[in-house]
Parts: sequence; structure tokens; C-alpha cells
Amino acid sequence: MPKANQDFLLELLHTASPSSNEVAIQKKWINYVKTFADEIRTDHAGNAIGVLNPDARFKILLAGHCDEIALVINRIDEDGFLHFDKMGGINPQAAVGMKVTVMGENTSITGVIGVNAQHHGGIKKDFDLEDLFIDCGYKTKGEAEDNIQIGDLAVYKTEPEILSDRYICGRGLDNRTGSFIVAEVLKNLAERGCSVGVYAASTVNEETNMGGAYFAAAGIEPTMAIACDVTFATDFPGVNKNKHGDIRLEKGPVFAKGAPINKKINRLLEQTAKKLQMAVQYELTPRMTGTDADKMRLTGKGVPVSLVSLPLRYMHSPVETASLKDIDEEIELLVEMIANLTGEENLNPLED
Repeated sequence: MPKANQDFLLELLHTASPSSNEVAIQKKWINYVKTFADEIRTDHAGNAIGVLNPDARFKILLAGHCDEIALVINRIDEDGFLHFDKMGGINPQAAVGMKVTVMGENTSITGVIGVNAQHHGGIKKDFDLEDLFIDCGYKTKGEAEDNIQIGDLAVYKTEPEILSDRYICGRGLDNRTGSFIVAEVLKNLAERGCSVGVYAASTVNEETNMGGAYFAAAGIEPTMAIACDVTFATDFPGVNKNKHGDIRLEKGPVFAKGAPINKKINRLLEQTAKKLQMAVQYELTPRMTGTDADKMRLTGKGVPVSLVSLPLRYMHSPVETASLKDIDEEIELLVEMIANLTGEENLNPLED
């Protein structure tokens, strides 16, 4: 991955973007994409969309959500400790002992998620988020309320890092990597040229309600849409591959197969991968994909969709890990496929 691209990815990963509060990261995304997009669009959900060939009849929407899972403050007790619920799929076990950044309205505050010492019995075996709390060093409720309100969000306080010049780790790779990928696809297509309209959307709220994807697709009315998200890698100790499949880092992008997926789009992706001599992997999404694809598909008169995913280790933990090679290959795949679209493709599975 070129250093300039890596720097942009790291900038996105350094920027807190909890679901429902994505403004800061979207402004950075727009600032980057506006230098090569024909136009930039936004909407009332908070999506940021870079467009090439806005007058083209055939439109492809690429959606990569920029929001990350978070904690939401729901109570401040009399001793100044913060109690919280989840904003997205927080794993209570992964939260224990972590530092967090609480995003107050006017300032950010560091806190720690407290845990009972093992000498005093440790944390109980069956616990949930309601058993945890954040200690910001406050002594009273009033002192905490000077900086923090009910509804403020908190994210794990971790920094992204490169592992062995091969992998990238940190919080929120799900799915700021997708937001990065759709931006880079647009950038490459701006340089290479293409015949169709391309709408690269950094969408919001996927981790909570997928409303951003709905707004984006409803507003654009695309001919086809591809969600660029992450999926569960299973190439590390303790994973039951018989149950969860065999998905590995550095073994190529992951295509979905199932009821929501348009087979003709998948065929285009497979033909492109074969042309590039690129290995690919598959996952099953029998009923739903659990991604932006589900909402985009059900907008307007219906949108043919597909899903291209990045293998990701340690999903929804503070140390999610992905391969830089896989990211580059997904960008290359999508650029090559879109650059070769004529705008005359028929995506109806019952017609030749």
C-alpha cells in the first residue's frame, strides 16, 4: 500500500466515529475525496458521497460505513462513576480493564473501565455491561456533570498500528476500512476513467440501524449497489471452522452467496478476479447479510446488490486486525470491474 494511502487510512482510524456521531470523520473523508470527485453530496442522515460521472444513466453505489461501535453513557452515580449501555455490538468481556475516551460536548475525557481485583474475588462469572463502569477520576456526580451528559459516547482508547509490515490492527477497522476502500476506488477510477456513474458513499449508522445506507440508496436510486464491509476471519486459534467456515487473511476478498445477493453482479466480480488472477473466498448469507446491502436492496423499486468483504480478525474488539494486502486487492478488484462496465449490463437474473 502506498504511504499516502496508508496515511489516509491511519487518519481515519485515529478519528473517533461512534455510530450517531460521525461528523468529524466525514469531514476528513470529504476533504480527501473532493480533490478527485466530480462532486460531493451529503444528506440528512450524515452520509458523505463522492460522485464520478453524475449525468450517467447507469449508476453504481459503493457503500462503506464509517461508524464504529461505542459505549453510551446512561447514568452518572453519586460518586462520579459513569455507567453505560452499548451503541452497537459491544462485547462486555473485551471491555474489561480498557481505557476509553468519553466524547463530551466540549471536550474529550479519558476514563478507565474498572474491574474488581482478583484478590477481592474478581469480576463475577456471568456479567454484562450493567456490571461495568467508567472511572474518569471524578469524586462526585456534580463534578462529572460539569463535563459529561447522559447520551455522551465513549470509544476504546487505542491507537492503530502496523504489524510486521503486513497487517493493521486497532479499533473500528469495522468498517472504517470500508469507508477508505470506497474512497480509493473512486480515486483510481477518476484517474483511469469509466463509462458509468460511480457513487462512493461513506455511510453512517450501520452498527446500529443501517439508516445511512437507506438514505444513500433512496437518494441516489442506483442501478446496482455493492456493500464494502468486513467479515469474520477464522484463521486463528480457537475458532471452529466446521461451524464458521474457513476465511483467511491474505487469501483474497470475500464474496457473499445467498438470497439477498444478485448473481449477475457476483458473476462480474468473479470474472474480474479471474482476469486479475486474484484468489477469492466465499461466505454464506442465506437470509440477510447483516450489512448495508440489506437496506440498499429494499429502497425504491428494489436495488440489485452484492457484498464484498474484507477478512477481519477479532471482530468488535479493541484490536481488530486485517491485511493491507487484502485491502489493496479489494480496491484493485472493484476498480477493474467498474472500469469495464459499459452501462448496458442487464442484472435481471431471468434475462440473458
